[in-house]
Amino acid sequence: MFINALTAFNMIIMKKGVSSTFTYVIAFIVAVVVLSASIISIMQFHSLSAPTNTTQTTGSGPSKVTLPVIASNKTVQITLVALSSASTFNINGTSFGQMVIYIPAGYSIEVTFINQESLQHNLVLVMNDTPTPNAADLASDGKLLMFVGTSSSAYTIQGLSSGQSATEVYGPLQVGTYWLACGISGHAESGMWVDLVVSNNVTTPYVVG
Repeated sequence: MFINALTAFNMIIMKKGVSSTFTYVIAFIVAVVVLSASIISIMQFHSLSAPTNTTQTTGSGPSKVTLPVIASNKTVQITLVALSSASTFNINGTSFGQMVIYIPAGYSIEVTFINQESLQHNLVLVMNDTPTPNAADLASDGKLLMFVGTSSSAYTIQGLSSGQSATEVYGPLQVGTYWLACGISGHAESGMWVDLVVSNNVTTPYVVG
């Protein structure tokens, strides 16, 4: 493109007898214009032929919800439900420790458990010494601290029937990891537990999951 334009221009100059200085000035201007047009064309080509960059967004992670606290006695209020709309061994629609509750050290917990399912269920607070429930009896996995909807003598066989609820309070809790799990034989092993983390680094209680 540049060579053809410059050749044509030189032929015009030669015919008209224009001075050589003027000729070089005009030739330089023509060269700049042609070169600029060529660069723009190349850039447009690469812009059109290059693959389009796309950003994929993923769904947000588990939600973080602040839990209510009775400030006068530092008691965290927790409501857990065995939902009829989820899997048989669920707590608030989660299973296998997907829900994690974070509590400041030295606080107590008030746990209300509601059973919507046809099977009986209960909740047991366990200071666990295994990562996950791996025995039919929770007592094999740690120290049992509190029983909701059952008793220390019947937790493996007895719980709340469908539509029933129960509330218990325990604390203050020391730093460590715990479970709130169904104590009926095999239910925790099948996924019916949530993790409870008590830490000096937590100032406001919350739940994730």
